[in-house]
Amino acid sequence: MKSGTQDQAEGMYHKVKGKLSEVAGKIAGKIGLNSGLEGEGKDEKISGKIQEKIGQVKKVLGM
Repeated sequence: MKSGTQDQAEGMYHKVKGKLSEVAGKIAGKIGLNSGLEGEGKDEKISGKIQEKIGQVKKVLGM
C-alpha cells in the first residue's frame, strides 16, 4: 500500500497535469480545435485532489 506522503505527491502531480491539460484545451478551443483536453484535464485535476486527500487521511491514521 502507498504511503500517505506518496499519495499526496502523486495527487499534486495529477492536479498540475490536469490543470495544464485544461488550459491547453481552452487554448485549442479558442483557435478552433476541439480536442477534448479541457474535459480530460478537469477530470484528472479532480482525481488528483481526491488522491491528495486520501494521502492526508492516511497520514492522520498513521498508515
